[in-house]
Amino acid sequence: MNLLLSDEQRMLVDTARRFVYAELIPLEEEVEQTRRFDPDKARAIFAKSRALGLYAMNIPAEYGGGGLSAVDTCLVEEQFGHATDILVRRAFGNVYEVLLEGTPAQKERWLKPAVRGERTFSVCFTEPGAGSDAAGIKTRAVRDGQSWVLNGGKYFISDGLFSDFFVVSAVTDPAAGAKGISLFLVDKGMPGFTIGRDQPMMGLAGTSHVEMFFDNLRLGPEHLLGKEGQGLKLALETLGRIRLAHIGARAVGKASRLLGMMTGHARERRQFDRPIGEFQMVQQMLADSAIEIQSARLLVLHAASLIDAGRDAREAISMVKVSAAETLGRVADRAVQVFGGSGYCKDLPVERLYRDARIFRIFDGTSEIHRGVVARGLMRHGAALVDPPM
Repeated sequence: MNLLLSDEQRMLVDTARRFVYAELIPLEEEVEQTRRFDPDKARAIFAKSRALGLYAMNIPAEYGGGGLSAVDTCLVEEQFGHATDILVRRAFGNVYEVLLEGTPAQKERWLKPAVRGERTFSVCFTEPGAGSDAAGIKTRAVRDGQSWVLNGGKYFISDGLFSDFFVVSAVTDPAAGAKGISLFLVDKGMPGFTIGRDQPMMGLAGTSHVEMFFDNLRLGPEHLLGKEGQGLKLALETLGRIRLAHIGARAVGKASRLLGMMTGHARERRQFDRPIGEFQMVQQMLADSAIEIQSARLLVLHAASLIDAGRDAREAISMVKVSAAETLGRVADRAVQVFGGSGYCKDLPVERLYRDARIFRIFDGTSEIHRGVVARGLMRHGAALVDPPM
């Protein structure tokens, strides 16, 4: 198994990294101070990203996307992780593979405009009583002839103020349990659809996280995404991809950025007439961070390779979610420690990155939930769960 990057992959990673550091990182302080991203600047970086082929890179080329494999997508997503969330969203998009389940007409109406960047969307699965438990939703869609009537609400919907349409999970058959959930495509502005408040967050400046409410919202048959009753399966597949690339790979990237900052500071900061990087305890923090980042990266690439091979990657993705998120949390904490008092000040990005890192252990399934997934996999398969793929 060759873990070294090909020439094409190195070029892809280099292109993404150059773009992130030339176009996105310089905008971070403005976003942090204003808590918003200027629309004109957002359109400008979108145009540059699309020209490089980085927008919607995970979608097959036949629909206008980049057609990258899961492995190549994660390699690029790691570079995206160096930048703050809202900048990544505007530059590279959030075009989730779930739209590939649509009919030809749905792909024309929703998927292709999203790939072109003409329309944006969010997935809406989270509710007050259904966070890590995706099957615990209460939002209900009741059939009325050929139509559906949607009632309920969602919250913590990322980028909800900006998005033009939404993929919404709803119970369509309460008696069927997990097989009674379906997905619907809902356009902003439809009668009965209300966007609620933007919920303030500790980090992720500039990204909205909204409540939304559905009050007798009528949907035609063209709004049902996939088959009735397949919603939970499609939702979990979508969340799996998000956990792998948007959380796992990006967490590795963010931790790598922090490690670079820590190492530079350890060389430059002097105490007792020598660089602090010469002190054993600082060296331990640097070494542990490097080891853990590399371990998390390999888990990301392993899970991505399983997806590319058409293998079941559920437990592997859960391992990624725990490893990458927890690694980022530890590296961010060490970075503050290495920088000392200056790391606690808002004058340096370490403080902001520390706050942004905390959510990775929570969203799209907490670390505790994913440890449970791995443990149940072990109970079913034993140690074979961690054997080399055959």
